[in-house]
Amino acid sequence: MKKTQKERILDYIKEFGSITSLEAYSELGITQLGARLDQLKREGYMFSTESEKGKNRYGEDTQYKRYRLVV
Repeated sequence: MKKTQKERILDYIKEFGSITSLEAYSELGITQLGARLDQLKREGYMFSTESEKGKNRYGEDTQYKRYRLVV
């Protein structure tokens, strides 16, 4: 049976410890991580977030969030 996007996100976090929007897109094919996380929050899941800095493909500074499941 095909897994839902929410199930894939939870499985990814359980396996790797966290997820970013780039990982959700490149690894899982999910383009709206925030929307799926909001749905999971309404279902009772809790997430912690931390800001990270990196560079985009043009070498410019960028900032993004990493989400972890709170257990």
